Amino acid sequence: MSQGKSDTSHNAGNRGAAHAHAHDHAAVPVRDLGPAFRWAVGLNSAYVLAEALAGLLTGSLALLADAAHNLTDVAGLLIAWGAAALARRAGNASYTWGLGRATILAAMLNATAILVGVVGVIWTAAGRFADPVEVPGLTIMGVASIGIAINTGTALLFLRARRNDLNAKGAFLHMAADAAVSGAVVLGAAGILLTGWDWLDPAVAIAVSLLIAGTAWGLLRDSLRLELDGVPGHVDQETVSAWLLKQPGVSEIHDLHIWPLSTTSTALAVHLVRPRQAADQTPGSVDDFIAAIADGLEREFAIGHATLQVEERPCGRADDCRL
Repeated sequence: MSQGKSDTSHNAGNRGAAHAHAHDHAAVPVRDLGPAFRWAVGLNSAYVLAEALAGLLTGSLALLADAAHNLTDVAGLLIAWGAAALARRAGNASYTWGLGRATILAAMLNATAILVGVVGVIWTAAGRFADPVEVPGLTIMGVASIGIAINTGTALLFLRARRNDLNAKGAFLHMAADAAVSGAVVLGAAGILLTGWDWLDPAVAIAVSLLIAGTAWGLLRDSLRLELDGVPGHVDQETVSAWLLKQPGVSEIHDLHIWPLSTTSTALAVHLVRPRQAADQTPGSVDDFIAAIADGLEREFAIGHATLQVEERPCGRADDCRL
């Protein structure tokens, strides 16, 4: 969900302060990732079927493990796709902020599913060390090489969007990790061909799973922070605070809150102390002052929804400073 500033309002407070809100009602266009998700789901679904079949025919645990992980990625892509579609819907009487937080839940579910799958693969691979299975290295190399191409191509579909969207970043990391996984499988197969060591197959499966676990843990950590209304990673609260204090007539600020509305949209609420004398010496109306700050927050920090309470003097008591 993304919103654009279209109106401001203010009224006198019971302490002689002005309360002002700058809201984003006109949606700022969010990049439509529907085509990227369609290609990603189609390509990966086809590859999962081919890889699983090859794993069954050759008895390769590395291929089966990679196919199982790719299957969770297809499910993850579908979840991320659905969440991205929900995030584009406008708010309503039941969900006044819209459904943008579905993208945060999608990222969290994707990370959790991958970590659960990793545990299963490592458990199975550990047992295979005691009873190695002979696998055809050349066939494994061929199938995994196709995986490198498909996963790399799919990751590139989300390359640009990943910078500003944790949901898209989740999809990108999955595909990039899968490309690395397929590369590891190729190396393992080459090792089997050169040495005849069949235990390299489960060893590669474990190494690949640990690599995936690292990326999934980072995604889970970031999505959990957003789910708990943590300040988004692209925003530094101290920098925002310093910027607000530099605005014309602002003597101090308090009750600054910054939180995510989705993986791409951020909200802010703050009290700005602007003494009447300073306000009188500043050109423009209160509405102009609010609009300028709201525009600046969006331009400088990508904070698209700002609620500003303007006061002539600081709150006298903590319970007077209610947002």
